[in-house]
Amino acid sequence: MVALIGFGVLMASLTLAIGVGAVPIPAATVWGVIANKLAPGLVEQTWSAGREAIVWDIRFPRALLAVMVGAGLALVGASLQSVTRNPLADPHLLGISSGGAFGAILALLHTGLFLGTLTVPLFAFGGALMATAIVLGVARVADASTADRLVLAGVAVSFIVMALANTLIFLGDPRATHTVVFWMLGGLGLAQWSQLLYPLAILTTCGLWLWIRAPQLNAMTVGDETASTLGIAVDRFRLEIFVVGALITGVMVAFSGMIGFVGLMIPHIVRMVVGGDYRRVVPVSALLGAIFLLWADIAARTLMAPEDMPIGIVTGLIGGCFFIWLLRRNRS
Repeated sequence: MVALIGFGVLMASLTLAIGVGAVPIPAATVWGVIANKLAPGLVEQTWSAGREAIVWDIRFPRALLAVMVGAGLALVGASLQSVTRNPLADPHLLGISSGGAFGAILALLHTGLFLGTLTVPLFAFGGALMATAIVLGVARVADASTADRLVLAGVAVSFIVMALANTLIFLGDPRATHTVVFWMLGGLGLAQWSQLLYPLAILTTCGLWLWIRAPQLNAMTVGDETASTLGIAVDRFRLEIFVVGALITGVMVAFSGMIGFVGLMIPHIVRMVVGGDYRRVVPVSALLGAIFLLWADIAARTLMAPEDMPIGIVTGLIGGCFFIWLLRRNRS
């Protein structure tokens, strides 16, 4: 029932996200254009070529990218919170997003796209993986085994990696600086059909893998000893989750910039609704993450219209308030 309601809300949100803008487009036109593109001749064309271009070339790919990025970041947050037993675990707070941004900036400003359109996603994945390894190394060296200290280690690494990323921007082409800085604030305006295949492939593959691993994620939330008695190679499984999390985060950052706090907020809200069983938490987190980022993008496009506000500002404002509430709730 929750999944059906969520899917209905997702479709309604998708329709609104495509229809809202400087040129309002009715829902019937939105789905008419989409249906006619998928099956030419299925629907009688009653709209102009301009409206068709707005729906199909601009707003629909942007909305689909919002769905994929929101779902991906929520999945990473949910899985990290399980294997670290840390309610504050989030790819943004643990420095994984910063690592992805570092790799993407390195590719955009210094190495060039020598691998074509795969260059930025691969470099972002490499940067996210590097940041993850550093956070785990710092946590081990500093004996930061508790939940709060692991987050502190992640925040410290995030600052260092972002300082290095800013150095890359400083040393890069000044003409590209403004574009890269705007991209770092998070945005979905550069979404293109030709590039959506990469986040879709990663989200589908890794999301299914995480769903299959839901029983192990359930066991990890209880504790390492319990998970070990159930036959789980705890250290190896935790490492696998971090690598998958870095892969999802790196690819999403490559196409959307840094969008924080989705992975922190969504799993908490999902657990309040469907409980802590990861067989439900994984798919519902993906669904709610997609809906949340669609609405964040609607807010980013409409609050200061006709200006397109970076979506990272919207999620940062909401996520910061949620983080404070979470700290107060955990204290009480």
